[in-house]
Amino acid sequence: MRDFKRHTATKTIEAIKDNPQESRKEWLLWMFTRAGKKNATTSKYQFWQHHNKPIELWSESVIKQKIDYIHNNPVECGFVTEAVDWKYSSARNYKEDHTILEIDSTGFLE
Repeated sequence: MRDFKRHTATKTIEAIKDNPQESRKEWLLWMFTRAGKKNATTSKYQFWQHHNKPIELWSESVIKQKIDYIHNNPVECGFVTEAVDWKYSSARNYKEDHTILEIDSTGFLE
């Protein structure tokens, strides 16, 4: 898990820094820097939370619950009013909109 978090954080931050079209670049890097300053073990940016609470996905209903939770994060934060309005959300895929992302099937139907 540690290596996964390190790799994905590094690659994501690089992608943000290197993308001239990223309109939120300064704000995102400022947020990651601010979070990093709150933790003595972080060198500069903190992308992931430090806790590790894996959840077993043992049934279709648990999988659906977790997917809904992820889809609703931008809504809960007030960034959008509907989950499908978040550009890079797979919520769009569940509404048959595959124009932005392609996702693997979870093995169950809505």
